[in-house]
Amino acid sequence: MKKILIIEDDHLVANIYRNKFSNSDFQVEVAHDGEAGLERMRSFLPDAVLLDLVLPRMTGVEVLKKIRSLPSFERLPVIVFSNTYLSNVVQDAWKAGATKCLSKANCTPKQVIEAVRGLLSGQGAAPASSASAAGQTTGEVSSSHPASSAGPDPEDAAFQAEIRAALIDSFPPALATLRSQLQALFKHGEEAQRTNRLHELYRRIHALTANAGLAGLFQIAQLTDALEALLKELYEKPRNVNPSTLRTVTLAIDFLGALFDRAAQSSAPQPQEPVQASILVVEDEAISRRAIIYALEKAKLQPTTLDDPLAALKLLGDKKFDLIFLDVDMPGMNGFELCTKLRALPSHKDTPVIFVTHLSDFESRATSTMSGGNDLIAKPFLFIELTVKSLIWLLRRRMQAPSS
Repeated sequence: MKKILIIEDDHLVANIYRNKFSNSDFQVEVAHDGEAGLERMRSFLPDAVLLDLVLPRMTGVEVLKKIRSLPSFERLPVIVFSNTYLSNVVQDAWKAGATKCLSKANCTPKQVIEAVRGLLSGQGAAPASSASAAGQTTGEVSSSHPASSAGPDPEDAAFQAEIRAALIDSFPPALATLRSQLQALFKHGEEAQRTNRLHELYRRIHALTANAGLAGLFQIAQLTDALEALLKELYEKPRNVNPSTLRTVTLAIDFLGALFDRAAQSSAPQPQEPVQASILVVEDEAISRRAIIYALEKAKLQPTTLDDPLAALKLLGDKKFDLIFLDVDMPGMNGFELCTKLRALPSHKDTPVIFVTHLSDFESRATSTMSGGNDLIAKPFLFIELTVKSLIWLLRRRMQAPSS
C-alpha cells in the first residue's frame, strides 16, 4: 500500500483528501503546518507528498526546500497546490523542487489522485529538481480540466454534491464575516492594522477557493482564485491600497454573495471551462494599453485593442462585445462621450463598460454619473486588480444571460 502525506492547514480540505485517498487504497497521514509535516515525513516515510503552498509558521516553498535538502527525499514526488495567478510563487515552487503544480480552483480529488498515481508509476524518471521540468521556466500551474471523455465519475459527482450543499449552507455567515472584516479595513488608518486585516481576508479567500473547487463551484473558484492573488499583493505591498483597489475587493466580495445565491438555486456543478469573452479596449496610451492586455491575458482573455475612439465606435456598430474598457481622457472624443454614443447602439445598451482613469481623478469620477458606465479602475492599476474586475463583470454577464 502506497503512503501519502498531506500537508494542508485547512481541516476540511485535508479531511476530504484523507478520505478520498484512503478509499483509493492509500495509507494517509495529515499535517496542518509545515513543521509538523517535516516531522511526520521522517517517521512516516511517504511515497508522495501533497503540499499546500499557503501554510502557517512556514510557507510551502520553505517546506519544499527542506524536503529536498534531505538525501532520502531528493526524488520524492511532491505535488503542490498554488494559485493560478501567483506565477512568482509557482516559479519559486518549481525552483525548490516541486514535481507538479496544480491549481486548487479547478481540481477535483479524483484528478489529484490520478496525478499522484501517474507520478508514482513513473517514479524512476528524472529527479523532481531537474531543470528540464517544463513548468520550471514558465511558472506554470497545470490545468486540471477533466481528462476523461467518459463523463464524470458517479461517486465523484455524489461527493461533490454533498460538499457543494454544505458549502452553500455555510456561506451566509462566512460572507457576513468577510464583510465585517472589510468594514474594519476601511476604518483602520494605520498600516499595520490594515495589513493584518488584508492578510486575514487573504487566508479566508484562499480557503474558499479550495472549497469551491472541491465542490464543483468553478465559477466561484475562478473569481476567488484571482481575488486571493489581489489580496496577497495588497497585504505584501500596503502602498497599493487605495480607493480603486478597495472598491474592487468590495465588489468582488459582494458579487460572491450573488454567485452563491445562484449556486443555491441549482443542484448541478458549474461549468469548469475558463471564461470566454469578446473584449474591446479603447486606450490611446501605449503603455496603459499593453498593461490592460497583459492583465486580461492572465485570465486567458484575448482583447481587441484600439487607440482611436472614432474607429472604436465604428467597430462597435459592426461587432458585439461582452466587456468594454474605455480610457477617460482621449483626443477627439473622451471615454464618457464614447460611452454615451455606444449606449445608443442596440447591441451595446447593456454591455458592461469599465472606465480607466487616473488615481487623482478616481474619487470624483466614482461619484459621478459616468455617462452609462458600469465601473471604473484607477491608473496606475495592479494587473491582478484589472483581472479581478474583468472576471466580476464577465461572470455577472454570464449569470444574467438567459439559459439555453
